[in-house]
Amino acid sequence: MKKILFTINLLALCIGIFAQSTVRGYIYEDLNKNGKRDGREKGIVDVAVSNGKEVVLTDSKGAYQLPIGRDNIVFVVKPAGYIFPLNENNLPEFYYIHKPDGSPDLFYKGVAATAKLPKSVDFALNKSAENDEFTALIFGDPQPYVNEQIEFFRKAIVEDLKLNGKQNAQFGISLGDLVGDDLNLHLPYKQTISQIQLPWYNVMGNHDMNYDVRKDSLSDEAFEAHFGPNNYAFNYAKVHFIALDDILYPDPRDGKGYWGGFKQEQLDFLKNDLQFVDNDKLIVIALHIPLNDKEGGEEAFRQEDRRRLYDLLKNYPQVLVLSAHTHIQYQAFTGKNEGLEREKPIHEYNVGTTCGDWYSGVFNEKGLPVTTMRDGTPQGYAFLKVKGNQYVLDYKVAGMPENYKMSIYHAKKAPYKTPSSTYSVYANIFMASPDDVVDYKIDNGKWSKMTCVNEVDPAYSRYVQDWDYLETLVPGRRPSEPINSLHLWKAKLLVNLPVGEHQIEVRTTDRYGRTFSQTSVYRIEEDPTLKLIAR
Repeated sequence: MKKILFTINLLALCIGIFAQSTVRGYIYEDLNKNGKRDGREKGIVDVAVSNGKEVVLTDSKGAYQLPIGRDNIVFVVKPAGYIFPLNENNLPEFYYIHKPDGSPDLFYKGVAATAKLPKSVDFALNKSAENDEFTALIFGDPQPYVNEQIEFFRKAIVEDLKLNGKQNAQFGISLGDLVGDDLNLHLPYKQTISQIQLPWYNVMGNHDMNYDVRKDSLSDEAFEAHFGPNNYAFNYAKVHFIALDDILYPDPRDGKGYWGGFKQEQLDFLKNDLQFVDNDKLIVIALHIPLNDKEGGEEAFRQEDRRRLYDLLKNYPQVLVLSAHTHIQYQAFTGKNEGLEREKPIHEYNVGTTCGDWYSGVFNEKGLPVTTMRDGTPQGYAFLKVKGNQYVLDYKVAGMPENYKMSIYHAKKAPYKTPSSTYSVYANIFMASPDDVVDYKIDNGKWSKMTCVNEVDPAYSRYVQDWDYLETLVPGRRPSEPINSLHLWKAKLLVNLPVGEHQIEVRTTDRYGRTFSQTSVYRIEEDPTLKLIAR
């Protein structure tokens, strides 16, 4: 019996050794930038390296070692003050794929079988000055479904950045749905992003997955081939960025579709990663499906995973979550009122998308779809502006001046001496949260408060109706149905005023103390009905 048990244990040990080995290497400063570790190039101490679960620091010689299986990606957590070499598409070369069996045979190709594990898997870094005050570009869902939409993305977003400047941005992040199910478009997406000429990091979205698989661990095969790991981290100045794949596929509840959530090894990676991150750092979590889905509700994200993520972040006062996916825009704050033991709530910014409403709507004078989102947010992109461990967020509407922060809707004309009760003015403040202060005034009158309302933006509603009332079919796709906006304010429009032109001014003060304003005009005219009665 003992011989049988010994044989079984030996077999199990052999299987374990066969399935898992050890990867070793060095993280070094590549002084001559030739991509090889030369004799005089020293290793860099205390650099975090991970296999997607465990995280270790390099020793005094820059050496590391980690367990590795037959389907692993080893990657480096970029330390502050250094930069990775970039490939031809400006993507950082921070990982090594070890997949000796390659990806399964899938509709969209994954990783080809890799060679035997090298004796030393080394990573090059170069020193780079990093100011504590910097800017990062943030893209929500580019999501082209066909090559024509890649061109829409290039002309509307990339060219807009080139024309208006990048506000000294140091790098960019795309928050998933890099493409729309056709994973062959990952290559032209990368080539288009590279034109921005910045280092670029990418998050996996639900439309970036291999859907012809039966387990979640294989859903990222094509993503890995193009972008490497879908869970990773990097430092810049006093900020620690963490990218997470938060899509469970297939949905564990019924084996169909997908669900927002995390796998255990992701949370293990996060825990192991954060043990080396000082508590005074700003933590920025970049993911696709929002933790606080204002449209899908609680069922859109597995609640226990959200809670476990928040628990891992409890000792970090400064936390920002960046998400996309919804094709609307909103701010969410999770703190004591939601049961978290933290003084400062976790701020989640659900970023408006670079494809807007999936490239829908009429075409403008530039030959591009207007593609306004269902809550009235125009197509655009965001800036994360950091100073130390503090941040400010901004949203740039594509094709519009930088100071275009709101749209104002009201009647263009009203009859003289008519009651004001039926006339309203609406202001859609694209980046606002309900706690922001919004005032308005007519002409040189006094400032009055506007009320935040949970309604459909009438400007967007009219935009959809205009499409429906077209007498002739036009190119493009019908805009999506309107939904209630989470950043819409309303007030009475004064019409009991003298005949002539009158100006509305709306101003808003945001959570950062910045004030923005915009004006619009309307006319009071003699009521033609009264003239008819007089006759």
